[in-house]
Amino acid sequence: MPVSLALLLTAGVLVACGVYLVLERTLSRIVLGFVLLGNGVNLLFIIAAGTPGLPPFEGSGDPEEMTDPLPFAMVLTAIVISLGITAFGMALSYRAWQLFGHDEVPDDVEDRRVLRRRRRRTEDAEALPWSQALSEESRRGALAQSQGMVPAEEEDPLSADLTSAEDVPQDATEADEGEA
Repeated sequence: MPVSLALLLTAGVLVACGVYLVLERTLSRIVLGFVLLGNGVNLLFIIAAGTPGLPPFEGSGDPEEMTDPLPFAMVLTAIVISLGITAFGMALSYRAWQLFGHDEVPDDVEDRRVLRRRRRRTEDAEALPWSQALSEESRRGALAQSQGMVPAEEEDPLSADLTSAEDVPQDATEADEGEA
């Protein structure tokens, strides 16, 4: 079964460009990346279908010479799903543009909080090898506590900084516009 190298390269370029755009920070580029990625995968399905043959109708020819209809049915389904994802992504992008004036995806507040907490811990503590980081007793105690077998201590030094509001400045929202 001969496969066209040009089609394979085209599918590879579409998938590579789609993955690159999905990793961008603006929603419009992410949506465009999903469109390119979907088209590249659809082209790969069509290539995987093999050489064209007779139409797959009962009684129209020898079954060995017929084209397999499954890859084409999968491509049609993927086109519909891709259209739905594109419409949803464009709606998200338009709504972000209305609210913020741009469609850039902001950093997650929790990600910044975890990063600051990790930086504080690495500055204060010396690096331990993985085997010495936790003793077997503390591992068992943490497991028992997570399963509810042992009541939690009143003051937990490991999670004390998870609820602090001083780590991350709060972003203004629509609800804050009415306040003085």
